[in-house]
Amino acid sequence: MRSKKAHLNCAMHILVVNDDGPPSNQSSPYIHSLVDNLQSAGHVVSVVLPHQQRSWIGKAHLIGASVRPTYFRPGTLHEDDGTIHEYPRCDDNEDGDEWLLIDSTPASCVQIGLFHYFQERGPIDVVVSGPNYGRNTTALFALSSGTIGGAMEAALYGKRAIALSYAFSSSDHDPVVIAEASKHSVKLIEYLCENWAEGVDLYNVNVPLEPGMSKSKVLYTDMLDNRWTGSCFQAVDAALPDETPQLQELRLREQGELLGEKPTPASGKGPRRRLRFQHKHFQWNPDFTDVWKSVEASGPGNDGRAVREGMTSVTPLKANFMQSAAIQGEIKLSDNDEPAFYSIVDSDDPYVQKLMQQALQRRLGEDRYQLISTLDELPSSSTPVFQYREYERLDFEHAMMKSTSSLVNAYIIRKALIRKHYLSNTVTNWIAKHPESILRHHVKFAFDFELDYAEFLDEALLEAYELRDSLAQNETKPAADKEWWILKAGMSDRGQGIRLFNSEDQLREIFEEWEVDDSDDESGSERPDANANANKHEHNDDEDDDSDDHGVVTSQLRHFIAQPYIDPPLLLPSSSNRKFHIRTYVLAVGSLKVYVFREMLALFAAKPYCPPWEDEDETIDLARHLTNTCFQEGGSANEGSVRRFWELDPHVPGLSYNWKEKVFNQICAVTGEVFEAAARGMMVHFQTLPNAFELFGVDFLVDKDGTPWLLELNAYPDFGQTGEELKDLVVGRLFEETVDVAVKPFFGMGDSSVNGTKDLKLVANIELGRKT
Repeated sequence: MRSKKAHLNCAMHILVVNDDGPPSNQSSPYIHSLVDNLQSAGHVVSVVLPHQQRSWIGKAHLIGASVRPTYFRPGTLHEDDGTIHEYPRCDDNEDGDEWLLIDSTPASCVQIGLFHYFQERGPIDVVVSGPNYGRNTTALFALSSGTIGGAMEAALYGKRAIALSYAFSSSDHDPVVIAEASKHSVKLIEYLCENWAEGVDLYNVNVPLEPGMSKSKVLYTDMLDNRWTGSCFQAVDAALPDETPQLQELRLREQGELLGEKPTPASGKGPRRRLRFQHKHFQWNPDFTDVWKSVEASGPGNDGRAVREGMTSVTPLKANFMQSAAIQGEIKLSDNDEPAFYSIVDSDDPYVQKLMQQALQRRLGEDRYQLISTLDELPSSSTPVFQYREYERLDFEHAMMKSTSSLVNAYIIRKALIRKHYLSNTVTNWIAKHPESILRHHVKFAFDFELDYAEFLDEALLEAYELRDSLAQNETKPAADKEWWILKAGMSDRGQGIRLFNSEDQLREIFEEWEVDDSDDESGSERPDANANANKHEHNDDEDDDSDDHGVVTSQLRHFIAQPYIDPPLLLPSSSNRKFHIRTYVLAVGSLKVYVFREMLALFAAKPYCPPWEDEDETIDLARHLTNTCFQEGGSANEGSVRRFWELDPHVPGLSYNWKEKVFNQICAVTGEVFEAAARGMMVHFQTLPNAFELFGVDFLVDKDGTPWLLELNAYPDFGQTGEELKDLVVGRLFEETVDVAVKPFFGMGDSSVNGTKDLKLVANIELGRKT
């Protein structure tokens, strides 16, 4: 495959096709101007066009007849004086430009142009399909567009391809406006070829044909996903003559583009005889008001809205149709009413309870499983059963004894990932053995230490000498140059016990603040109360933790980690420059596949960010620094605290237009490797089971350069922080995909070799040799 990087210090060889046919002020008014401007810019232009109107034909080819070329010699720009000839010019006797006309489709024009003509001009650098007579925004236009179909055909051969359309609002075809659009399009084509993004097969470009459009914004956009509401055909009198494709496209485009109303076909009276079926002909007549209404109702960022607001839209596309879900394997039709398995859904959170039950019902149907409350309701101990329960109530003994028929929603042992100090050791040990690991560049090296009381801090820091040296050096540095650290209790959650510090004195004050005086505690226990609300799902991990009368876990109190504070973080103007972290949902299945859920959340701090040293002489306002919504008053109910990651600002100063895709790809790579580090390097503390899966909440902080840094992993994440508005879109879809990928294959209703879906990306496939 040829490189997709253009070298614009020399002319490009550009193949131009369209779906409107040869130049015509009536039906194809833009093609001649574009070719003329491309040639004036120094590019070699080869042109292959359909011999007549071929709109709405997509990427079709016409079979059953030979494809025959004729030869078009362009005349005067904006004048319909070009001539068509049966045979080409003789190179030795005649000069002048000559285009090919093919009695087929835009996709066939691409094939003929790539492989059967113009070889003497060198390889094709880019295929430009268009300019189309009218816009090709939104899915309703794009999926049938011959213009985009031509670009798709080129992309499938590894060629860079651009579909170009002009959204007109006047049928006057002003040569001045067309010339401006052509010059603007040439510059944009050159820019895209010079800056072709990784993973893009083709670009769909829509230029508003308005005076001054070259001075308006050019935006990368998404394609609006819309639907028709009625038939795209209109019944007409069978006795009336059919419209030619040229006249029909002209009528459709002018009524649709200019008036935004349903086009009106030629009228006539139907037959008067009473027949079983009324004899009719049907004329293509889509209701463009469906398009305009969907654009009006949409938010910013899509192609239809951008063009409507007078901006040029550029939509990066892949040249494929992706399946909606990776559904494979045998379909077994039961001969009786016995369910495929029984299920216990037992969550303390009504939010989770309802969504998991809904996911099972949607992806399985009510006849494929049966809900029960306890294992005692099983017909026999070997009956297939799925437990989705709180960790403390999972019957692991049953799962271990019936490993081929019992599926559980958590691993018994996984503290190598979910305990902060264990995770730190997991990463440190892995990097020591694999110096080139990606984790080196996405995890801040942390120091862990044990401490009961502030008076023992000096002793605790003896082995954390790098931390101690950093704090000592800070004593002589200006405030803005000091290295800041973030303190976390090894087993805290919900933002509990997190503090910032840059000196040993500040660290000591933190621990002194937490200590409880004996006279105030009848039990006599002195404990850091900030950690008193331990994560209950980490209590019941693989070791017996000692607790006092208040349910406080001893090991939680003693273990702490200190990490370098990440500054400056990425800040978004649309969110008042508040700091945010990304909550990524990760599904680990069996022994072991790891999937990252594409729909991620951005969780924002309560107040705008400022560097910690600005508050050095005062109490640091943690509301500017902690992005955990549990820390905020009102939690995720705070306006704008929880947003979809993919709806964050598309353009951020200093970052590329596809910064979100780059962040996602890095998150996938880091997630896959950290699970492998735990599974291979800390096998005592992360023991997978072939009949278990688990959903984790994995948190990342993105710095100003667009680099995501792993913060922590959480078992039984707080799904409720997603809120009501995003509940079905995020958590609902996550649970449904989990049913497809983890539950159905275990019970023989799906393919266990599935390697991901459009929503769940497989990031690690680690064979640990643990079979059922």
